[in-house]
Amino acid sequence: MLLTSFRLLRPRYETSQEEILTWLADVHCRAEATAARSAGETFDPDAFLARTRRLIRHVCCGSDRIAMRGYSASDREHAETEATALYDVSQKPAGAGMSARTDLYAREVDIAFERLYADETQAPDDLVHVTCTGYVSPSGAQRLVTSRAWGERTRVTHAYHMGCYASVPALRIASGLARSGKDVRVDVVHTELCSLHFDPSIHTPEQLVVQSLFADGHARYTLRSDALGEPALRIIALHEVLSSGSEDAMQWRLGDNGMRMSLSRELPAQLARSIRPFVTELLAKAGLDLATERTRCMFAIHPGGPKVIDVVRDALELDERQVDASRRVLRRFGNMSSATLPHIWADMLASDEVAKGTTIVSVAFGPGLTFAGALLRKE
Repeated sequence: MLLTSFRLLRPRYETSQEEILTWLADVHCRAEATAARSAGETFDPDAFLARTRRLIRHVCCGSDRIAMRGYSASDREHAETEATALYDVSQKPAGAGMSARTDLYAREVDIAFERLYADETQAPDDLVHVTCTGYVSPSGAQRLVTSRAWGERTRVTHAYHMGCYASVPALRIASGLARSGKDVRVDVVHTELCSLHFDPSIHTPEQLVVQSLFADGHARYTLRSDALGEPALRIIALHEVLSSGSEDAMQWRLGDNGMRMSLSRELPAQLARSIRPFVTELLAKAGLDLATERTRCMFAIHPGGPKVIDVVRDALELDERQVDASRRVLRRFGNMSSATLPHIWADMLASDEVAKGTTIVSVAFGPGLTFAGALLRKE
């Protein structure tokens, strides 16, 4: 199977990381002021803001690692445009509830599908919708299909709630669908709106790290047996494992005020221990040996954060050139959950620095702790 026809779509707003971190400290301070007022407690906003700014500088990704992030949720002090009230903390420190966040998700995803298919006249045989940041039924994928009167041609499959590694099982699902007949076209669409799940009432270092990393992003691409003359990535092998004893290393839970991501401090060490045997097995599925292929391959690493790229690079003894695309996408867009690897694939497919015939080792991680990998070849 071949991956081709990549289309990337930016969310409604984009702002520099420096501005977002400034806003982050401010909205946490305003949320705490509201909580203190409701509890009848005294509150020193200057002291709280100073502490929060110091903590953000200490634990969060700065503008040297992430330059810009896109987002779909805003408040009146965060953007000049008319905005949603998700993070109006003047009444509720946590911002709006899950119902309001889901309403915004539904609207934004419908718009994303329309824009991704704005110039499309041919219906795909299958459409796989991937997300972990919102759920509505009928989905944006189903609404697109019915609005185009494609319902008798296009089957919709939902691949939900897997997290950052979901692009790899999406390839597995789409590959199976593409083999169901001759010349079958399967489209995969990722719609990730991570900005809908920010809770400004929780001031822990862990949550500030999460809030400094995640961003919104959308991607569409096609799987088929023939690229029809377009540049493409051929799927050589897929591999997934659940790492024993690491169930709590990464969590993604539904809450009253959005979904909450939790990341263990032990996560980098767990990745470092497991990534080499995982990549060894991924390459072995294609009859390749890590010792022989390691310096020849390029790597698409899901950038959970800069440290994740560092851990994989060091554990596999790679040079910086081999992980450059992952750093480039993280810096330009932030961590867009499952949409991130497709952005890296599109970058590598378009890049002259990745020659035709190059083997691309793709790895991503998510709750479970799940390791997911795809071995691709540029054609």
